Amino acid sequence: MLRKISRLFIIKTRLEAYVIIFALAVGAMERGKLYLVEYPGTGGWLLFWACSGSVLLAGAKVLDALRYERQPPR
Repeated sequence: MLRKISRLFIIKTRLEAYVIIFALAVGAMERGKLYLVEYPGTGGWLLFWACSGSVLLAGAKVLDALRYERQPPR
């Protein structure tokens, strides 16, 4: 039973990866908007762009991991 539940948390396809990356991006942009309100000016904008950059890096890592898992073992 535990194995069946754990399979829900494994990313198997690129479509699932894109959905997860989209959800991360929505959350990061919402957090970035809050940074713009909390820290007006250059500091807020730097934090906003840091949020979006982190999603780009995390998304690339997820997609690379999927590609790595599909390669045949050496």
